[in-house]
Amino acid sequence: MYKLLRKLLFLFPPETTHLLAMSGLKIMQAVGLMKFRIRDSNLQRNVLGLRFPNRIGLGAGFDKNAEYLEELENLGFGFVEIGTVTPQPQVGNEQPRLFRLPEDEALINRMGFNNDGVIIIADRLSKWREKEKLMTRTNSIRMIIGGNIGRNKVTANEDAWKDYETCFKVLHPYVDYFVVNVSSPNTPGLRELQQKDSLRKILRHLQMINNAKSIAKPILLKISPDLRPEQLDDVIDLAVEINLDGIVAANTTTSRGILITTPGELHQIGQGGLSGKPLQKRSTEIVRYIHEKTRGMIPIIASGGVFTADDVKEKFDVGAALVQVWTGFIYEGPAIVKNILKKLEG
Repeated sequence: MYKLLRKLLFLFPPETTHLLAMSGLKIMQAVGLMKFRIRDSNLQRNVLGLRFPNRIGLGAGFDKNAEYLEELENLGFGFVEIGTVTPQPQVGNEQPRLFRLPEDEALINRMGFNNDGVIIIADRLSKWREKEKLMTRTNSIRMIIGGNIGRNKVTANEDAWKDYETCFKVLHPYVDYFVVNVSSPNTPGLRELQQKDSLRKILRHLQMINNAKSIAKPILLKISPDLRPEQLDDVIDLAVEINLDGIVAANTTTSRGILITTPGELHQIGQGGLSGKPLQKRSTEIVRYIHEKTRGMIPIIASGGVFTADDVKEKFDVGAALVQVWTGFIYEGPAIVKNILKKLEG
């Protein structure tokens, strides 16, 4: 059924399709047609000191502004990562900035951290939390919310720590964990913050603020799949040194590797981060490497090329504690979590 609908949706530009699809989910929610929520206590897991309804989440960038949390929860997601959120609203890069590569089951994006800004998003989360308190749940626990935070495009790297601090403080009451995003390829200079000294400054500062709170929230780092071995070792060494709560592996890649999409088509698309099936192998390699290097002491959220239960199992087998989908959601449709969990538990 979804494959037929996908053919229709893929006739529209990707960002238009996204708005149409999410509007459709809101309508389905309003008329009671959302049938995908999973209520099974056997699927619940404790990770990062949090109780997850299940281990399948939605990666950052899909619900940037926390506008569709109820709909996504009803699709069965155990957790959703909002953002990337920046202190000030920003429109992101010029359109078109999101492109499908259907033959490769992939996407290329250069969105540029388009979001409503931390104040508006925090207010939206506050209202959702209040609504959650009023709802009675039977044999289920609430969906976990992650806050993915970044710097504004106009902020210099030497001042980036201030942007992360602002987002951290404002979102702290409303999210369950944080992800520090220094790995997007679509904000000029951002990946330079992955250098060990720059990372230490940002993460140590956030940990200091966090430890002063009555309830500390887990802080994770999202890394690039394009890190060289020595850079990845630096990240791991720092994570161990400062007792980082976890790592998200990995963001989109600037590499194009071996694709079915022709070089001419790729040239027309231009720059941006590649996600989807072409990233699956590299993501798995990084998860395995981190898990082995740290002897499983640092929880890892695996992201990259997850479409099916077999893909999820592959990530779990190499040490992932949780798994995120994103591009797979676009290609597999709204039943992706239900289908994955059904097969995993079958």
